[in-house]
Amino acid sequence: MFNRKIKIGIAFGGGGTRGFSHLGAIKAFEEFGLKFDFVAGTSAGSLAGAFYAAGYNYNQMYNIIKNLKEKDIRKNVIPFTTSKADGIGDVIIQNLGDINIEDLKTPFAAVAVDIKSTKEVAIARGNLAKAVMGSCAVPAVFQPVIFDDMILSDGGLQNTIPADVPKMFGCDYVIAVDVNKSRTYGTDSTKFLDVVTCAIRILMKSNAVRGYVNADVMIAPETKRFKSTKTEGFDEMIEEGYKAAIDVMPQIMEIFARKKKNKKQFIPSDDIKIIR
Repeated sequence: MFNRKIKIGIAFGGGGTRGFSHLGAIKAFEEFGLKFDFVAGTSAGSLAGAFYAAGYNYNQMYNIIKNLKEKDIRKNVIPFTTSKADGIGDVIIQNLGDINIEDLKTPFAAVAVDIKSTKEVAIARGNLAKAVMGSCAVPAVFQPVIFDDMILSDGGLQNTIPADVPKMFGCDYVIAVDVNKSRTYGTDSTKFLDVVTCAIRILMKSNAVRGYVNADVMIAPETKRFKSTKTEGFDEMIEEGYKAAIDVMPQIMEIFARKKKNKKQFIPSDDIKIIR
């Protein structure tokens, strides 16, 4: 044990288009001059996290998403068929370039699941677009993504709010954003896609607890009235994210005010593969 300056990480959770709320939290961070030492993201949170780790500010990110349409992200909208995740990769490449995660200004990890090994994967090196595509590859919506020797699917299957990941990379405190706290709702539809997405929500309900346990402060905007598959109302989602961040800002600022603390070793589970 020894004293050193603390490291503070931010973890952006998954939630489909409800991930627009992440921008509201980012806006609040900017207003208070907060800089994080590590960024982690799952699914939609990996997309927001990639831009945040690249140094993009709120206005730059807003200008990108205000013009996004569903067809830009999900290329194939034929019923009962899945789409390639190339649209997600295009958003990264067209704005940040075809870069590696190591090229980002702030250390970053995209959380996905390797369906070959069934293990969660925290990807902190390699092609950024591919890593984010894999993290966002929701089953039955997007096709899995090949990354090295893995076949990646949505990270939310095992870790929808990756608050533990920054700790694996040396952070002492973690602020997390849960944009989908109403994930527990069911469905009265028997349509294929409705049933599958409901099943995924049930899975995410159980692993979301892990995020709350590992977060020192949780930002949880009210997004229940928004659909996780539609872009309508993105300004309102951003506002909800901003308000939720401001509500807990005293706790966040208290953490940032701590200059030193005793270093504690964080030992990740053997079920998590770390690529760094």
